[in-house]
Amino acid sequence: MNSVANAVASTRSNARLELDGLSRSFGAYNALDGVDLAVEPGEFVALLGPSGCGKSTALNCIAGLLALSGGEIRLGGNRIDQLEPEKRGFGMVFQSYALFPHMSVRKNVGFGLAMQGVKGAEADRRVNEALALVRLESQAEKLPGQLSGGQQQRVAIARAIVIRPPVVLMDEPLSNLDAKLRLEMRAEIRGIHDQIGSTTIYVTHDQDEALSLADRIVVMSQGHIAQIGSPQDLYQRPINVDVADFMGFRTRVPGRIVAVFGDEAEIDVAGARIAGTMRTPLKAGDSAILSVRPEDLIAAEEGIAATVASMEYRGRAFFGLARTADGSELYFRADEALPRGASTRLKPLAQRALLFKDATR
Repeated sequence: MNSVANAVASTRSNARLELDGLSRSFGAYNALDGVDLAVEPGEFVALLGPSGCGKSTALNCIAGLLALSGGEIRLGGNRIDQLEPEKRGFGMVFQSYALFPHMSVRKNVGFGLAMQGVKGAEADRRVNEALALVRLESQAEKLPGQLSGGQQQRVAIARAIVIRPPVVLMDEPLSNLDAKLRLEMRAEIRGIHDQIGSTTIYVTHDQDEALSLADRIVVMSQGHIAQIGSPQDLYQRPINVDVADFMGFRTRVPGRIVAVFGDEAEIDVAGARIAGTMRTPLKAGDSAILSVRPEDLIAAEEGIAATVASMEYRGRAFFGLARTADGSELYFRADEALPRGASTRLKPLAQRALLFKDATR
């Protein structure tokens, strides 16, 4: 092992991970285009975005599974992007689990230790500790095929953390689980992260996962970082209309600003004046976009005139889709189902609407 690899191997919980101008091209297509990010020791960072935004490409570049087209990756001040994946010392958890079907749970978990040359009593002790952390001691001698999906994912996590990595990389690890298991495993993953102290970088397209797990969220779009912030920042203060859309502001209705009052403004949407908080600078006369979450848009005596297109029941409330005369779509909440084709007026709850500059006009 060369001197750089030795330095990486000796760097653990105090390792700051830095991405400097990360680029990755596939022919003429730039999957990553100058990504800069610093991840602090012990931090849980979620890379969030739709398919094709570059989040998994970034993770694979960090892991060493993809070579960079440009930029550098440093861990604890040491450049690591020229190291082979196994010399970076990272733990990996994949969407597909990637377990060896012919090996017992114990042997799967201990595989990374064997590759590192850790054997005997020390290996047994660390495997037992990892199995206890994921609560699978009683399943140690079973084969992966004898376990549930959630248990298999726990094995994958144990295998990733048993090598005591400075960084754990997780690529959509819960996407193959049912809704109940996903909720359970979220708590498991965050609890394990807090106990082991390793930095975690977690790729997901699910905003709820990112909000519930991460210390910071990195929203990616078309190979760039669109916004970085705490879950509260991203949820309440998206920086542009695309980030807002991905963070759950499904209604995006065009209109024109009619008045501005400090950080607040009124927008004319289909003849209705709606108050909102400006997230980009606006002035009277500007074309703008009104963005609202479905749970914050409700039927009212005054509001945007629309026709109900569909309704669905989600437990405590109904959620619907309505369209304005020009075809704009509004996603809203109602206490009772409204018939398809019914006329209604919809208005955001106070201070729950955001206003953005309409870059298309």
